[in-house]
Amino acid sequence: MGDQNVQELIDESFKAKEKAYCRYSNFPVGAALRCKDGQIVTGCNVENASYGLTICAERTAICKAVSQGFREFTAIAISSELTEEFISPCGMCRQSLAEFAPNMDVCMTKADKTYKCVKLSDLLPFTFTNESLAKGNSTN
Repeated sequence: MGDQNVQELIDESFKAKEKAYCRYSNFPVGAALRCKDGQIVTGCNVENASYGLTICAERTAICKAVSQGFREFTAIAISSELTEEFISPCGMCRQSLAEFAPNMDVCMTKADKTYKCVKLSDLLPFTFTNESLAKGNSTN
């Protein structure tokens, strides 16, 4: 993925972060998901007083994209206000992303827009996928 494509994705994630509803954690997160056709779908975290109902920015972007008919993704950028380390997707988001693109690029940022891109498969080795379900379905 070229630098210009990465920067565009990061910029969109920062715009999405501004829309976060995070009144409990005060930790805004934005995500920008690049679809296979090049379109970008964004998401932000949406918190809830019942904490378990909170949805992360990455999963918001996935749900929006899927509801718009997209199923194939190549990359995601994630932004937050962290200054000392790169924001990384939580385990639930990693698994949710792997459902659609286990080898997608994940661009993690700091508040100053510096970034580090890695493959999702490096963040989530031994991914559980639909192939895992098929392997466990023996007819012996």
